[in-house]
Amino acid sequence: MRKTYLVADVGGTQIRAALFPADQPQPIKVVRISTQGEGQAPLERLLAAIASLWPAGDQVAAVTVAAPGPLDPYEGIVFEAPNVPGWENLPLKKHLRERFNVPAAIGNDANLAALGEWRFGAGRGHNNLIYITVSTGIGGGVISDGQLLIGAHGLAGELGHTTIIPDGPLCGCGQRGHLEALASGPSIARWVEEQLAAGHPSILADRQPITAREVATAAAQNDALAVAALRRAGTYLGIGIANFLHIFNPTAIIIGGGVSRSGPYLFDAIHASLEERVLSRQYLDDLVLTTAALGDDAGLMGALALAQTVAGS
Repeated sequence: MRKTYLVADVGGTQIRAALFPADQPQPIKVVRISTQGEGQAPLERLLAAIASLWPAGDQVAAVTVAAPGPLDPYEGIVFEAPNVPGWENLPLKKHLRERFNVPAAIGNDANLAALGEWRFGAGRGHNNLIYITVSTGIGGGVISDGQLLIGAHGLAGELGHTTIIPDGPLCGCGQRGHLEALASGPSIARWVEEQLAAGHPSILADRQPITAREVATAAAQNDALAVAALRRAGTYLGIGIANFLHIFNPTAIIIGGGVSRSGPYLFDAIHASLEERVLSRQYLDDLVLTTAALGDDAGLMGALALAQTVAGS
């Protein structure tokens, strides 16, 4: 009887589930379904996706899920997932154990993406690293001395909600000046729209809707406003990362998410900001700053790493 793991990654638009053998990180089978639809609640769709992969004749050693939003990984409760209807104070771990009768666990998707990059991706060989995903929002995870840092209540790693400018732009969480409000994809697009409304010329003036991807494309064509937008976001990311270096002293910073593919203007600004702000050159001497290797699979691979831990592998 072969030992396997069933893992899933839940997003606002898509649920991905995979069956992995215990002895290698390549999936046997993967399914992708929309998070909402067909008259089923997201929880029902998640459980059905996992059940559809259940292996005949093989042992499932653990079922794990990377879930969005603040959650308690110890009790297995999702406090709030704004983009997943009905997921408020949801005892997800309990549902998994009752449905499948095997060891189960859940984790914050950004934290597990950090775990996935450390175990299987760009973070291999670094026992102290920070993973930052820059996309619609900004999330992250911290590996400290070879351990995923999750905190007393499982809420550690909310790197996007660190304050950069106390009276800065409004963040989606309701606070002002958070890193997410200054350097996420929507914040980049919003700043460009403000500059266009103020009369600044750009090839983006005729493009609607403006997105961070459109900004990156325009920057690749040396559009001055687009270049300024990416440099601005990179500067703020650099300020945030300098703070994280001072707190955690990692040897690797891994940046994922769609905005991480915006090109050199973003990363040049990050590097310049770090050079200007770190307390000592020693923070940078052996620092690796790189893009994520696992892409959209980071959360799924982090769920696999969690399953291995749960099963004692």
